[in-house]
Amino acid sequence: MNSVNLHLDLIDGSKANLNCNSVPILCWDFHYESLNDLKIYSSDAKKIKNISRQFKWNITDLNINDRLKNQVVLITDLEQKIVFASEGIYAMSGYTEKEVLGKKPKMFQGPMTSALVLREIRGAIEKQIPFEKTILNYKKSGETYVCNIQGFPVFNISGKISHFIAFEKAA
Repeated sequence: MNSVNLHLDLIDGSKANLNCNSVPILCWDFHYESLNDLKIYSSDAKKIKNISRQFKWNITDLNINDRLKNQVVLITDLEQKIVFASEGIYAMSGYTEKEVLGKKPKMFQGPMTSALVLREIRGAIEKQIPFEKTILNYKKSGETYVCNIQGFPVFNISGKISHFIAFEKAA
């Protein structure tokens, strides 16, 4: 049996070790999807790490690595334009990252989206405070879905706000 040890640098600056053991393949019916999910997760984590370095964020307390595994991560600039969307955005909304970049999260809203909840979210953003809300969003197909959103202002190491980050999950 052969063994491979990988040393990974995580977004929050911590390190992780990944140990993989090889075994003979008795059947070619193995799960490519798990390997692909790991590749996507790693790619998203790397993109967020690069953004956080570029804007000098201190985001260790947001547990982004854990959240990437089962939540969609959206990052917007101060004008609320999306600058990053994790790959999970497609499964949740039907939009690819390329389709949402440069647009505002308003693109997910529709006629049945609660105006009250939108005002509460807008108020939290204006006050630069975290929020958690559940809202009715719309997929690219027009189908609705209930989405739980946890939003946070992101400050650089100088204490100046630079972006907002949202962790979203279909409820």
